[in-house]
Parts: sequence; C-alpha cells; structure tokens
Amino acid sequence: MSRDEPSFPAGIGAEDIPGPGGPAVPPSTAEDTTLRGQVLELINDVLSDPDPGGTWARQQLQDRLAAHPDNPERAFLEHLIGTRKPEAGQHTLPAPSGPDSRATPGGLPDAPRSRGAGMTKRIKSVLGSRLLLTAFQPIHELPEGRTVGFEALTRFVTSDGADAETWFREAEAVGLGTELELAALLCAVSAARTVPSHLFVAFNLSPAACTEARVRDVLQGSGLAMDKIVIELRGRADDARLDSVIQSMEPLRQQGLRLAVDGSGPGFMPADRILSLRPDIIKLDRTFIDGIVAGRDHDEPAVIGLAREIGAVLAGEGIETEAELAAVIDAGLTSGQGYLLGRPSVHPLNWSSWVIQPVAAASVDP
Repeated sequence: MSRDEPSFPAGIGAEDIPGPGGPAVPPSTAEDTTLRGQVLELINDVLSDPDPGGTWARQQLQDRLAAHPDNPERAFLEHLIGTRKPEAGQHTLPAPSGPDSRATPGGLPDAPRSRGAGMTKRIKSVLGSRLLLTAFQPIHELPEGRTVGFEALTRFVTSDGADAETWFREAEAVGLGTELELAALLCAVSAARTVPSHLFVAFNLSPAACTEARVRDVLQGSGLAMDKIVIELRGRADDARLDSVIQSMEPLRQQGLRLAVDGSGPGFMPADRILSLRPDIIKLDRTFIDGIVAGRDHDEPAVIGLAREIGAVLAGEGIETEAELAAVIDAGLTSGQGYLLGRPSVHPLNWSSWVIQPVAAASVDP
C-alpha cells in the first residue's frame, strides 16, 4: 500500500474516526466486513489448515479461544503474538540487541519484550478497525484530465506519526507483513465498493502477498468487476518469486485484472522481469519526472520503448506542478496522478467531487 504520507495523529477521539474508507458501519449492516467477521475468517483459516506442522499453533489458538469465548479478537491477537517463533528446523538468527532491534525474515527469534510490546501495539491497531483507514487518490487520463480510477492508500492512526511505509516494513520484519497487507486490503476493498462502477481501483500488494490464496480469495469475493481491479506490485522480487506471482495472478488476469509495476525509482522492476511479467501499466515516479523536466534525457527514455513493446500504459505519479504535467504529457504518458491532480483523501465527499468536477466543467463548455 502506498507510503507517501504520514499517518493520522492518534489524538482524535474514536467516535470521530471514520471506519475503513469512510464512516463507521454498524455490524448489522456490514456483516462480512466487520472486524469480528474478518477475525473469524482468519481463525477458520488457521484451524482448517491440514499441515501437520501447524498442530501446535492450532492447539494454541483453540486454547486462546477457550480462554476468551466471547472475545475472538483478543484470542486471535494473543495467538499471533504467541506463535511468532522459528519453525522446526529453521535457521535462527542471534537475538537482536538494543531497543530498536528488529528480526529479519527467514529467521524469527522469540521476540524480546521491547519488540513484543511494539508488535502487540501494531497488531492491535490492525485488528482495531477504527485505526486503519483507506484513502483514495484520483488517477487521471491524460491529456483530457478526466478521472478514470483511484489508487487505494493505507493510512494508520498513530501517536508516533509513523508513515505507512514504516508500518509495513516493521510488520514484515517480525513476520506479519502479509497479515498487515491482508487487513489493509480488506479495508480498501470495503471502501472501494462505494466507487462508481465505471472507475477502476488500484491496490498495492507485495509480490509475496500476491501469491497468498487468501489475497486472491478477497479479490475474487470483493464484489468489484475484475476488469476494474489493478494490482500494483510494490517491492523487489527475484525470478522465483516473480514466477510465482505470474502463476498466481494468471487466472485473475484472464478475468480482466490488470497488473502495474514501477518502471523508475528505488523499487523499479528491471526490464527483463517486465518482459516476463508483461504488466498492463508501468508507473513512473518523481525520478523520471525530474529527469524529463530538467532535460537530462535528450533521447527517448528506454522505459517508453519497453512499454510500447509490450503494449503497457505509461502512468506518471507524483505530478505536482503544471510544468511537470506538461512534460509528462509531452513524453507520451497517458495516465497520471499527484498532488496537482488530487491529494489522497479518506473522505467520500472528496472522492465524489473528483468524479463530478470534470463532468461539470465539460457541461459548461461552449
């Protein structure tokens, strides 16, 4: 999920914080998207897993549920904290030292108290539905300027001001990255149901999350038309992981789902992997925009030729000035987003205004 803005301050009262993507919805009117419903689905996933190696974890969860029969959220939280241990035969890294130490994927030692406390806070924030929000940022067709879709961005209500990038990075470091991505996706899908059906919605996912059966199930059961869903791959993937992504996403792509990748910036996907994945959209960030505005690339950037070769749409992100917008259009990009075109917002009224304004402007043209 996008990591371009800080989180919301935690000083807001719970009653003032909208639910995922908008106002809180009473459980009776959103049975499948309530916090309890999400937790119960995850509990069912654990208990129905036939893997013999998970026997201990399933027993621990059953014990937690027995201890808290009326509070499955708390039971699942305690289960997650208690099961973050190395699996049998897994190489274990030395326990980290210092208050800011973090475990690394591939070897997860028993969490020291300081890290366990921080992890507990973050898991509670995810499971507490009022602390995880979805913002949308409009995506415009260029050069016409009409809104054609939204990017779903995760926002957290925190006291430390940590941005979404920090949340996802730390969750991954303690082995909870996919769980956090799944929780954010569930919130985003719930909010996306309010988006007009002719617009697409882009969800950010890591390559690891894209290979998760639970993530695919959420997308298929989202109620959104598959040809109105875009998955933006965030983060690096080696050849083996990319092959898994291709295999996992192919059934959904055959139904119309589109994939987007970064073609510039720190997390860009190399050309050979773009050719293997053949994404529908290649996104170009501030690195590309700064280059064309400054005139550093006198020849056509290679990524433009690559997009032409595979038939991908070129989309600019981070457009902040009229000069940048003009340069992006001149470079041949046909889609764009950025603060000039609309800042991310958690308020549905803003989402509506982004769709209405271009239509209203067109209606008064002579």
